[in-house]
Amino acid sequence: MIVLKSDDEIKKMAESCRIVAEVLEGIKGNVSPGIATKEIDAYAESFILSKGAKPAFKGYRGYPASVCASINEQVVHGIPSLTKLREGDIISLDIGVYYKGFYGDAAVTLPIGKISERAEKLLTVTKKALQAGIENAVIGKRLSDISSAIQTRSESEGFSVVRNFVGHGIGRELHEEPQIPNFGRPGEGPELMEGMTLAIEPMVNAGGWEVIILKDGWTAVTKDRSLSAHFEHTVAITKDGQNVLTKL
Repeated sequence: MIVLKSDDEIKKMAESCRIVAEVLEGIKGNVSPGIATKEIDAYAESFILSKGAKPAFKGYRGYPASVCASINEQVVHGIPSLTKLREGDIISLDIGVYYKGFYGDAAVTLPIGKISERAEKLLTVTKKALQAGIENAVIGKRLSDISSAIQTRSESEGFSVVRNFVGHGIGRELHEEPQIPNFGRPGEGPELMEGMTLAIEPMVNAGGWEVIILKDGWTAVTKDRSLSAHFEHTVAITKDGQNVLTKL
């Protein structure tokens, strides 16, 4: 069931989303070669708790950490560990927050030092794909207009979009309806309405779109071990256009 939010509910959601944005901004200034992903997780959890909020992911369906930290060919749900980042890596960081009854969710992919031209292009295109999706999150369009815009932007640059994982509605629950694939034909699915709050999150691979899950039961990697990038914002559809709640 698609849940429409009132202006007051969206304002409350914006508080949890701002914490997500602040965490990610803080991480950006502290991620460098030699840092372990467990250190990133510890920083994020400490920051979230200091705001009186809760990490949304920790314990969710048994997930053991506060951050999903996915390196290079890891697509999503990488579990923080003692693995240290190296010059030339890219890392996708996905963070959720629960605060005063509402959830916020966002992700970024960061370069570690100097990265390859291919990796740089992957990050640029994935960010542009997210923006293309957000631009289609307007009253009167269809859900698949978001999906199609993401797919078209990604594939036009020679990359592929992951089929196995999707964006989603968000609000009082971390995952609400509707599901938002990152591929599809335009003009299909439910009509977009004022009060929808959506987590739009393209996952884009430098190679093929297929992924496999590692033995830990969580970490998804590209089947061909090509690089993958992930960007996400929580967006509210309003009568005045899109309100990107997880943007500082």
